Amino acid sequence: MKFAAFLLLTLSLSAMLAAADPVAKPNVLVILADDQGWGDVGFNGNTNVQTPNLDRLARAGAILDRFFVCPVCSPTRAQFLTGRYYPRCGVRDVTSGMERLNLDETTIADTFKAAGYATGAFGKWHNGSQWPYHPNARGFQEYYGFTSGHWGEDFDPPLEHNGEFVRGKGYIADDLTDHAMAFIEKNRAHPFFCYLPFNIPHSPFCVPDEYWNRFKEDPIALRGALGDQENLAVTRCVLAMAENIDWNVGRLLRQLDDLHLAENTIVVYFSDNGPVSERWNGRMKGLKGSVDEGGVREPFCIRWPGRIKAGATLPQIAGDIDLLPTLASLAGVPLLGAKPLDGRDLSPLLLGSGQAWPERLIFSTFRGRMSVRSSRFRLSAKGALYDPEADPGQTKDLGVEHPEEQGSLTRALATWSKEMFPPGAASLPRDPKTGIALDDRPFTVGYREFPMTPLPARDGAPHGGVQRSSGAPNCSYFVNWKTLDDSITWDIEVHTTGEYEAAIYYTCPLADAGSTVELSFNGSSIAGQVTPGWDPPLIDGHDRAPRQGESIMKDFHPIKVGAMHLEAGRGPLTLRALKIPGQSVMDVRMVTLTLK
Repeated sequence: MKFAAFLLLTLSLSAMLAAADPVAKPNVLVILADDQGWGDVGFNGNTNVQTPNLDRLARAGAILDRFFVCPVCSPTRAQFLTGRYYPRCGVRDVTSGMERLNLDETTIADTFKAAGYATGAFGKWHNGSQWPYHPNARGFQEYYGFTSGHWGEDFDPPLEHNGEFVRGKGYIADDLTDHAMAFIEKNRAHPFFCYLPFNIPHSPFCVPDEYWNRFKEDPIALRGALGDQENLAVTRCVLAMAENIDWNVGRLLRQLDDLHLAENTIVVYFSDNGPVSERWNGRMKGLKGSVDEGGVREPFCIRWPGRIKAGATLPQIAGDIDLLPTLASLAGVPLLGAKPLDGRDLSPLLLGSGQAWPERLIFSTFRGRMSVRSSRFRLSAKGALYDPEADPGQTKDLGVEHPEEQGSLTRALATWSKEMFPPGAASLPRDPKTGIALDDRPFTVGYREFPMTPLPARDGAPHGGVQRSSGAPNCSYFVNWKTLDDSITWDIEVHTTGEYEAAIYYTCPLADAGSTVELSFNGSSIAGQVTPGWDPPLIDGHDRAPRQGESIMKDFHPIKVGAMHLEAGRGPLTLRALKIPGQSVMDVRMVTLTLK
């Protein structure tokens, strides 16, 4: 009996210790900034900005000093989510459906959800809006934010919560952090994977007075390499937004401390591409959109107290493709899916295992431009060889001095290019003005799991005199609709035959109210009137510098057009006018179809 009692006590203690073991199932918090360059944080040497919380996070963990992502937003997000280079994943660009992640890809949220984690994402998604591309269909049980790329309202913004339209409170970064913190609080006794993708310091350049007032008249001591091209108002606002990010990171770190979760939470911080404007960035060549060093090298730090050595700065090259295998390995979570990953598990480096670390290459591409990075060299899109550590501005081609390295990297890039873009693969249609490949996948409508389908202006096509309100489709609406020959179409595929409630989010001058419009699809149609007039003012976004393509927004209201029967299948959803009593029909932000 004594032995049995001792054995029972031992087993009970073992079970308690296992349950309390901080390495059994650590929480994971991933924070992603938007358009924040390598040089926009204090821990990389920028004395223009104060980021004490990020600096503390970096000191308490490890800095990956040569961490590479994609030149633009949605490709980086795809690579983080999948551990695979984005051309493999269906992502082709940043808007109009080209940002969507193929449905047969397994995401990091799928992986952690299958391991019993609560999963939540709070912020800018940018990999698909309609189910099953929506974050709630890609492994995230909780989603709050917006699924587009650009967003034109940063104060009390229109957002969505698990597919329901809501209105945020206050400044968008603060609001997103509030919801991430509520998710952490709710799951404090349960392992969680929390993804917080901010949409700042991306344009529009809007920030609360508290932060702007710190910079609006201050001299900028550290300047961009092309100082005469630097817009100081943009730089000041970016730095102000960086300090807001830092304040929100501080709130998260304090919450983890207060909930006694810090020791058992892996915290990751990085950004998605280089800066969109000329400013201090370690004098590296390249901005957002570039495959040069400055366009793809990003700040990165990771903390796991007691496991990842504090104060380490690791020089090995790494990237966004490494995060899925690395975080899964650190958490002891099995990988899902049969597709091979391009990323490498960095845990031996982070945990100081001492094992040999073989040489590798990291590739970058965007809109036909490609480069490749080794531990020392970068082969540029034009085939020149540079040493970015010694020559961050990429001014001296070392190809003559190092012909073997130039030849090796040239061959590697050619092989990789053929793998990403196979010769003979079906070519995509291209925009006649920009030459950019257009997406050939329809927008999906009508899933029982997600009855309401948004079809925003960015996913539609204007015809006749109809125009977009800005050059950036992600944050636009349709304007200049004046004649019966004008129309707007969406290429959709209806998944479920049934009755759908149709609504149009519109504005219309009071004097022009009363147009009759028709919404039709594959022989089914419904007509309604644009009434009452609704002509709200443009929203004051508190802009501190000119916008970079985002429309100045206004408050769009829905017209409930009524129910229409849709048969399963693909075709154009067409919105046109049957009668126009005034000077214009309406401006259109979005159509929604809700399966009854």
